[in-house]
Amino acid sequence: MVQARPTVRILGTHGVPAAYGGFETAAENVGLYLAEHGWRVIVYCQTEGTGAITSDVWRGLERINIPVNLPGWRGTSLFDAKCVAHASRFRDVCLVFGYNTGIFNLWQRLLGTPLAINMDGIEWSRSRWGFTRQMILYINERFSALAGNALIADHPVIAKYLAGRAPKHKIVTITYGAYEVRDAPEEPVLELGLEPGKYVTVVCRAIPENSVLELVEGFSRRKREYKLVVIGEYDLRNDPYHRTVRRAASAEVVFPGAVFDQERLGAIRFHSALYAHGHTVGGTNPSLVEAMAAGNPVLAHNNAYNRWTAGPEAAYFVTADHAAIQFDRLLPDPARLIAMSEASLARYREEFTWERVARKYEALLSRLARGEVPS
Repeated sequence: MVQARPTVRILGTHGVPAAYGGFETAAENVGLYLAEHGWRVIVYCQTEGTGAITSDVWRGLERINIPVNLPGWRGTSLFDAKCVAHASRFRDVCLVFGYNTGIFNLWQRLLGTPLAINMDGIEWSRSRWGFTRQMILYINERFSALAGNALIADHPVIAKYLAGRAPKHKIVTITYGAYEVRDAPEEPVLELGLEPGKYVTVVCRAIPENSVLELVEGFSRRKREYKLVVIGEYDLRNDPYHRTVRRAASAEVVFPGAVFDQERLGAIRFHSALYAHGHTVGGTNPSLVEAMAAGNPVLAHNNAYNRWTAGPEAAYFVTADHAAIQFDRLLPDPARLIAMSEASLARYREEFTWERVARKYEALLSRLARGEVPS
């Protein structure tokens, strides 16, 4: 008798192929790994417009395409509700990325659907959402903690936080992953007027909690013979913080805009002398892991999230003054940068390869499929 393949349904992302961010990338890479290891993988995908739900196949992953015609978070909420309604017709294991669907996942739990929920960072605490959205996220976080048979933390600090929301036996730590970059073309670097190995890279959303201003101010304190390449969108007309960052920048700071092409972005990272990471909140940050996978020496904001991820050989800062001191110390010291690069790669290979991450997901989902995870 041929045993049926185990099935997992992936919810909570915009779908595959990845085009939006960390959760989509995780869904794609974990999904492809599972499909290669004998799983039937079904991914719910958001499409624009109206009409019927359709299905197709992409690289062995079955896609359930759900059209939504509302913008922003309202459209995302409607999409999430439709995904849960569709998935609730089955009793397959569900892997949910994020807790936006928390209130809907309670219905699945009541129906007996096995749920593994990646709880993201402490997303509701981010001031950029505004009070109303923060409260919606906070409530959904609580619902997800109740609904999930297993709660996935992407960082030990997040696991500790979740232990105050749910029984410890429900919490599993599985980090974010990346693919190692061993070589990359120089053309994307040269196109920006940069010299390989003679610039520092910052990749993040331009908001205060990502310390962009501190990094730009610290770098701009003196002439450095290096460039600081700040990748991201800057709306100088409507965003006062963006204007403040640009005013603080010296002539050696470059703002090329957002870079969405991952191969181009990977090449820019690979040829950086240093990666500067200012995130102050969240769990395992994708951009930090991807920089480490490219062998970048890391200068990161000094907090528990970044220290665990980047390790003791990375350099750290808090204020613009600290950042300036670190740039002063690191950029003229190629031997230190080489040692930091080697440490970044070693830490990445130890903890953050996609194969290691996906293998942990498979182990958890297999236990859920067999009914071995206590609720």
